[in-house]
Amino acid sequence: MRMGKGTILIAAVSAAALGLAACEGGNNNRRQNNTAALGGEGLCKPFNGTAQAAAPGVGIDGGLVVDDCLHRWGYTLAKSEDDAGAVAQAVVAACSAPLARWNQQSLSNVAAVGGDRSMEAPSLLTGEPTNPIAEHNNFAEGRALFYVVQARAGKCDPPRVDDDDDDRNAQAPAAQAPAYTPNSPDR
Repeated sequence: MRMGKGTILIAAVSAAALGLAACEGGNNNRRQNNTAALGGEGLCKPFNGTAQAAAPGVGIDGGLVVDDCLHRWGYTLAKSEDDAGAVAQAVVAACSAPLARWNQQSLSNVAAVGGDRSMEAPSLLTGEPTNPIAEHNNFAEGRALFYVVQARAGKCDPPRVDDDDDDRNAQAPAAQAPAYTPNSPDR
């Protein structure tokens, strides 16, 4: 059986079309699988709040509070047109209070165990001498840059105002006035 040039051309075009269709389906499947693996949010990390990360009755870890602050400010300031490094520095500056509290928490832990011990130890990443306060700062700088770049790449929305209110209310429940009962023995 002899095929003409037209038949060969049609067969080649059909094979190319099938190959392209298979590739396109593969890209769609990969995109859907990546989105599902990331919780349906793509690159964007949802705002869960620091209070939900701590077990009931346990104090909130300073690192969680700093990370939440960096996440919120990183996404909020990512819309700036400045260089990502400059924006990340602003994010760290915005989170200086939680970072200072985390450092204080570390100092208090060292004092409780025995304040005469040195806090300096070799870094697990570089082997250079370091201490918890320096590592907290390195963490904050790196995580701030990550959140700024992540927010820009994923076109992530900053936190909503009610997200902040939910976290604040969960961390520090409002003091309620004792219920007033007329003719109670406490009067």
